[in-house]
Amino acid sequence: MKCGAQSLFEALKINKTLASMNLSVISIGPNGGQALSEALKINSTFTIPHLGNNQIGDSGGQALAGALKINSALLTLSLWDNLIGPEGAQALAEALKINSTLTALDLETTSVFDDGGNVIGNSIQDDGAQALSEALKISRTLTTLHLGGNCIRGSGARALFESLETNSTLTTLVWRTSWTADGAQNSIGNNVALALSQALKINSTLTSLNLVGSAFQTYGAQALSEALKVNSTLTTLDLDVNSIGDDGAQALSKALKTNSALTTLSLYSNMIGDKGVQALSEALKFNTALTTLNLRGNSINDDGAQALSEALKINSTLTSLDLQGNFVKDDGAQALSEALRINATLITLNLAGNSIGDHGAQALAAALKINTTLTSVEMWDNEIGKNGDQALSEVLKINLTLTLDLVMSNWTLTTLNLTDNSMGDPRIQALAETLKFSSSSLITLRLGGNRIADNGTRALSEALKVNTTLTTLELGNNSITANGALALAELLKTNSTLTTLDLGKNKIRDSGAQALAEALKMNSTLITLILWNNLLGPEGAQALAEAPKTNSTLITLDLDSVFIVDSLGSVFRNSIEDDGAQALLKALKINKTLKTLKLGGNSIGENAAQALFEILKINSTLSTLALGTS
Repeated sequence: MKCGAQSLFEALKINKTLASMNLSVISIGPNGGQALSEALKINSTFTIPHLGNNQIGDSGGQALAGALKINSALLTLSLWDNLIGPEGAQALAEALKINSTLTALDLETTSVFDDGGNVIGNSIQDDGAQALSEALKISRTLTTLHLGGNCIRGSGARALFESLETNSTLTTLVWRTSWTADGAQNSIGNNVALALSQALKINSTLTSLNLVGSAFQTYGAQALSEALKVNSTLTTLDLDVNSIGDDGAQALSKALKTNSALTTLSLYSNMIGDKGVQALSEALKFNTALTTLNLRGNSINDDGAQALSEALKINSTLTSLDLQGNFVKDDGAQALSEALRINATLITLNLAGNSIGDHGAQALAAALKINTTLTSVEMWDNEIGKNGDQALSEVLKINLTLTLDLVMSNWTLTTLNLTDNSMGDPRIQALAETLKFSSSSLITLRLGGNRIADNGTRALSEALKVNTTLTTLELGNNSITANGALALAELLKTNSTLTTLDLGKNKIRDSGAQALAEALKMNSTLITLILWNNLLGPEGAQALAEAPKTNSTLITLDLDSVFIVDSLGSVFRNSIEDDGAQALLKALKINKTLKTLKLGGNSIGENAAQALFEILKINSTLSTLALGTS
């Protein structure tokens, strides 16, 4: 799509309404980067270009840097995986010293190689990092900087962290080390850890710090803990995969006893055992700020779980605890169940991938009958047999009854989130019956990931013909086919309250899209329709293209195609191709209300890109366009 992209960039010189465009993974190359830079020198409305994985290289980065010195509209620039090296980073750093509007820059490396073994990631290295550190000392607008996986080692990392002592605007920093060619992890060393610690003692603006996979180890955790005793602004700290061990966890626990700012701490895969968790548990008895603690993938046994249970009996702020992939058995589960009878704040508990058997499951089930705050419990991949399953099933029945009672009787409930509960059609049908006679306050219903098929969808559709308050219905990631879409289409012909319908990642196919398109010709309230990954082809897209010609309320249409393989190895994505895309784009010549159109990953070629070039010259409403892969 290289030539097509250049046509689009020519259109940007004229268009005055488009603000955001996703062009990730469409291979615009260095020439595309240069063409976009010329457009950005003229365009005054475009604010967010997503250009990840386009191989623009240093020359493309340098061209965009030149545009940043002139452009005063751009807010976010995403350049992950673009073959940008030290020279490109240095050019961008010089631009940041002058630019006064850019707030976010993403230079992360997410994939080092493509399918053919070719290097595609960025590698700004120490020289690039040092240049950016100088820019951070001057910039007064940049708030977010992503530099993960850029082969930044000692001197570059130290320079970046030292710049935080003077920078007063950066709120989010994503920095992690990369891997050397022989597969070894680059360790940051004591000096870098101390530099970061010193910076955090002084810095008063950084709120989120991502140090995933940075080999901080024990000394790094100890240095950070000293900073956390002083720092009062950092709210999120991600130390996943850093091998901090028990000693590192013990050091952090000392900081948590006094720190009153940190709300999220992620310690996934850090070789933390029971001693480390016991120290963290003691800290939780005193800490009144932490709401999320991730201890997934460590070496926590029953003793650690028992220590956490004692903390949960006292702590009144933690809402999410993740213990997936540890070694908790029945004794640990029973201890946690005792805590759940007392604790009134925990909302999410993940115990998947442990070694919990029937006794542990039965204890947890008994506690869940009493606990009234926990809304999500993950228990898959344990050693639960028939008796444990039966106990948990009884809890699900009780919880469903409580949910239905809540919907019926609560006159202030506005949002009901039942996402990822595997409810299935029978329970959805029971919920649908309740919706017909429920309170008049419920406006948002989230049912994604619930194994809902056509029968459940039909029941919901019938209920919403009676219900006059619901405005948002989320049914993504279910098993809805064309028949379910047909039922929803009939609903849309008469319903006058629903404004958002999310059917992403289902299987409605072209016939389902055609039914919905017919409904849109009559409906005058729906604002957002989400249909990504629904096996839609050109015919479905062409049908949907007819609707915007007469519909005057739809603002957002999402037909993205995302490569996802299900558990059976099947791929369910859209492929509207050139014919479908051209039909939708032609509709934009007539439609005056659609503001967001997402067509990413749909195998759109040069013809559609050329059609888009012509449309952007005249369309004055479209503000967000996605053509790249999400």
